[in-house]
Order: sequence, then structure tokens, then C-alpha cells
Amino acid sequence: MGIILYLIVGGLIGWLAGAIIGRDMPLGIIGNIIAGIVGAWIGGELLGSIGPSLAGIAIIPALIGAIIFVFIVSLVMKNTRKK
Repeated sequence: MGIILYLIVGGLIGWLAGAIIGRDMPLGIIGNIIAGIVGAWIGGELLGSIGPSLAGIAIIPALIGAIIFVFIVSLVMKNTRKK
């Protein structure tokens, strides 16, 4: 049950990061889950585990990390579409 909750929280964080920036992740919900999980890792490395935690994911660092990840992915996707 823990992995399912982890994936759900990761998906919500990825979706929220995309909504904040105004850019969608490729692959839809799978992309949101990946963005949330990678964002949790990035945020954990940058900020540690400050703030509230849900399913083992510190919400604030994960959201900040996911915003960074979604922004980078959107820049890369934009540059590859131009070529």
C-alpha cells in the first residue's frame, strides 16, 4: 500500500508543479508521477526534509524540486521541437 500512496503523492506533486508553471509534462499522468518523484529527490538534495511529509515525501522540497524539473523538461522539449 505504501508504494501506491507514494505514486499518488508523486503524481499530485508533479501535477501541481505543472499547474504552477503553466506547462504540462509529456506522457500525462506518468510524466506527472515521474516529475513528482524526481522533484522529491531534487528537493530533498537541495533542501533536506523540511516541512510536512506525506508517504515519505517532504511536500515543500518535493514541490520546489518538481517545479525545477518540470521547467527544465519543458525547456528541453521546446528546444527539441524547434529542430
